Amino acid sequence: MTATKSSLNLDGALDCEAFKPEAIDLETKALNLAIIEKLKDAPPFWEVGAPAARAARVRREGWYSLEKRPDIQMRTVSGRDGISVPLRIIYPAGSQRRPTGIYLYIHGGGWTVGAADLQDPALERLADTTGMICVSVEYRLAPEHPYPAAADDCEAAASWLAEHSMHEFGTDVLTIGGESAGAHLAVLTLLRMRDVDGFGGFHAANLVYGCYDLGLSPSARAYGDETRLVMRTKDLQHFVDGFLPNDMDPRDEAISPLYADLRGLPQALFTVGTCDPLLDDTLFMHARWIAAGNRAELAVFPGGAHGFTMLPSALSIAANTRAEQFLLKGITDSSSL
Repeated sequence: MTATKSSLNLDGALDCEAFKPEAIDLETKALNLAIIEKLKDAPPFWEVGAPAARAARVRREGWYSLEKRPDIQMRTVSGRDGISVPLRIIYPAGSQRRPTGIYLYIHGGGWTVGAADLQDPALERLADTTGMICVSVEYRLAPEHPYPAAADDCEAAASWLAEHSMHEFGTDVLTIGGESAGAHLAVLTLLRMRDVDGFGGFHAANLVYGCYDLGLSPSARAYGDETRLVMRTKDLQHFVDGFLPNDMDPRDEAISPLYADLRGLPQALFTVGTCDPLLDDTLFMHARWIAAGNRAELAVFPGGAHGFTMLPSALSIAANTRAEQFLLKGITDSSSL
């Protein structure tokens, strides 16, 4: 099995062979070992504190490099209770042409250490490949701003796009997505837009190794605390603890979308690697998405660690290409409606 093959047969059935250690290609094995070596002595975010961890990430320290562009357009929209929500807008090359759609991107980082300007190169590539304008949300971060702050800000961005995208950008074809905590917030945004705003106009959702059960799914609980391949069980638990107020049930459907009514949501692509503690979150959410009557695709990559799509490798190229093709299909489908 090569790095570009996922665990799906052509008929859509899961292939057990892809979950076995021998399915992991040599490049991915080497990359995972390098991550473990780099992180073995690095203090976790919850020891140094969120502000210090954020500063280290901006300095491009940690398990992967981040790069931001200085000349990206910014604008601010009004959020709940008068909060201003910054949006980072990335246009496709040759932006004088009419965009094919909008991709509302919600960044990851455990609701705690990410930022809207730390995925500029990836979003530029996606914009250039798909012709979509990427709108990245600078939502408020935990623990200073626990739930529902981040969800409120993402909903505000989605509501603004639903009302103004045609006037502002010349298209009302909306898609949404994100990685990790961003995928979690993307699903919460879809649910809030459906239930609160009465809006079901998103055409596709690109959901990458999301955390959909904040009570921790079986794979998240079983992963353990020894091997630090990006994220361990205790790291995930600390992220959740900082995000949620103490009096909230982590499996409340308003917080953990795995337990929500998922009917009437757009087609979705679920992507995850087999070495990710959040593997079950994706497997379970994909099944529930379909059981709710929605279309969904699943891409499981042998050996992929949490965050693997952000690293230069054949595995990440395959996953990101699959996501681009999925989004292109979503915006193409919308033009025939």
